[in-house]
Amino acid sequence: MKDRRVPGNLSRRNFLQKSALASSTAALTFQFEEQALLAQQSQLPPASAGTQPARSFPHGKLGKLAVSRLICGGNLISGFAHSRDLIYVSSLLKNYFTDEKVFETLAVCEAHGVNTAILRLDDDTIRILGNYRKQHGSKIQWIAQVQIKEDDLTPLQRAIDNGAAAAYVHGGVGDAMVEKGKVEVLGKAIDLIKKNGVVAGIAGHSIEVVKACERAKLSPDFYMKTFNSKRYWSAGPMPRHDSVWEETPEETKSLMEEVDRPWIAYKVLGAGAIHPREGFQYAYQSGADFLCVGMFDFQVAEDVELAQLALEKSRSRSRPWCA
Repeated sequence: MKDRRVPGNLSRRNFLQKSALASSTAALTFQFEEQALLAQQSQLPPASAGTQPARSFPHGKLGKLAVSRLICGGNLISGFAHSRDLIYVSSLLKNYFTDEKVFETLAVCEAHGVNTAILRLDDDTIRILGNYRKQHGSKIQWIAQVQIKEDDLTPLQRAIDNGAAAAYVHGGVGDAMVEKGKVEVLGKAIDLIKKNGVVAGIAGHSIEVVKACERAKLSPDFYMKTFNSKRYWSAGPMPRHDSVWEETPEETKSLMEEVDRPWIAYKVLGAGAIHPREGFQYAYQSGADFLCVGMFDFQVAEDVELAQLALEKSRSRSRPWCA
């Protein structure tokens, strides 16, 4: 990422004012019915106690943390995209998300009540978060996505030492450990995170990760599991035109109904192939407690409105809220 200094007059207050002005027209795009629902919207389930963000948004508990039910995902910020056959997308993202633009994106999230971001552990994340917090007094919570090895859990300690409020084992690593029959490594990771007083999670693309952890009686504070309807053209039927990260949505839904731990759903929009209006509703209604969604700064206002609508419409669902 390019390291660009933020002008001295671009304070946190200016960020939030700019964010509010930039997004003030977003609500005009919604239908009258949706506006009526928003007017009646009450927090569901109850918001956790704690400092209120600039704008109220429903919260839940991850361990000791009060976390907004919509979480800012970090793949876009880090320049990663499931871009199908568009070979320039990752380069475009890396050039778009300068330090200043990352600051602005996080500020827009905070202004709209999104108080948590899931970002990968790397040098850029540590540097940018440190500068953002120092320059703008931000208290945004960092959930660190961490890659570990069987014989090396030190990246988890690095995330914790650099201010992660929660940490979890990367989904690809979770898949690999379970496939190799090394679920005990995931258990050691959870123990290390919790020993440091930090909220601990395990992620996986495969439902076998959740099954294996539950069979082994591991005790993560939360699971991250990919989830979407798989109703988008590039997901198939064969031949597929993209990496499909949720092969069994109905089985995932059924499995998670039996799991009494908070669930953060990710890949809920199929890499931008599913409209948030449908993707958010499907995930919340099917049992997800939180959604991790990669968002450009100009998408945040609309995504927040649609997430609130989806929560309102998901008052009645078969899986109890676990957070």
